[in-house]
Amino acid sequence: MGQRRRAPDGRDDEEFTFVSPVVKYLLFIFNFLFWIIALVMVAIGVYARIMKHAETALAFLTVDPAVMLMVVGILMFLITFCGCVGSLRENICLLQTFCVCLTIIFMLQLTAGILGFIFSDKARSKVTAMLNKAVTHYRDDLDLQNLIDFGQVEFNCCGGVTYTDWSRNIYFNCEEGNPSRESCSVPFSCCIVTKEKAEVINTMCGQGMQKLEYLEAGEFIHTNGCIDKLVDWIHSNLFILGGIAMGLAIPQLVGMFLSQILINQIKDQIELQKYNQKHRSDPWG
Repeated sequence: MGQRRRAPDGRDDEEFTFVSPVVKYLLFIFNFLFWIIALVMVAIGVYARIMKHAETALAFLTVDPAVMLMVVGILMFLITFCGCVGSLRENICLLQTFCVCLTIIFMLQLTAGILGFIFSDKARSKVTAMLNKAVTHYRDDLDLQNLIDFGQVEFNCCGGVTYTDWSRNIYFNCEEGNPSRESCSVPFSCCIVTKEKAEVINTMCGQGMQKLEYLEAGEFIHTNGCIDKLVDWIHSNLFILGGIAMGLAIPQLVGMFLSQILINQIKDQIELQKYNQKHRSDPWG
């Protein structure tokens, strides 16, 4: 009686794994959803750039929210495209590219979090430098202006370290001879707004505040910088931030897990096909 044919790893052919349609299409749907999100992000970023004045298009790309949105969207689009096509076509090369990219991004996020915690002082100085640069370009970009105003209103703060940081901006600069009507002022978002409704809102409440001493200015505007306020907010919301970090990490881990399962199944199928072709002439070998 003939000997039962066995696979390269010692298992019977019947025991050989196959490409699971559940894993295949689950990975495709997973990537397709994020692919759509990436397209929306790129579209919003491109629209925001087009709507801006041409002369400010290259002014400060490192702090432009629209450019950041486009960069993240394009990277996500390319990675999820590899995942979508790789899962549908059962292409090992594309699936491995997808898995490697997710692994690199995950490791970079983990490394950045650890380094940010260990070297908190250096991280703070980097954030301060970025915020000072944003203050410098406050009037150059409407998106950036709205972002800074939102942060100052939400955190009840003004400037990076203190309210006098607004002298970094040419419009608010407090040097003698500055022709700007906003000289020595701060934006309206720095002002202390009472909850009582007023018939007329004084949007010029920040006028000349940089000329006042700290305590005196504190009666009209928020004098503390946004860096300290941000650090305090992070310390008081560590659990929420940890949950957000987990929420970002879980999809990446799921993507890596599913893609690795599919890669292994495809490799097993290829090995089985090679084995069958090799032993086709000898069915009882």
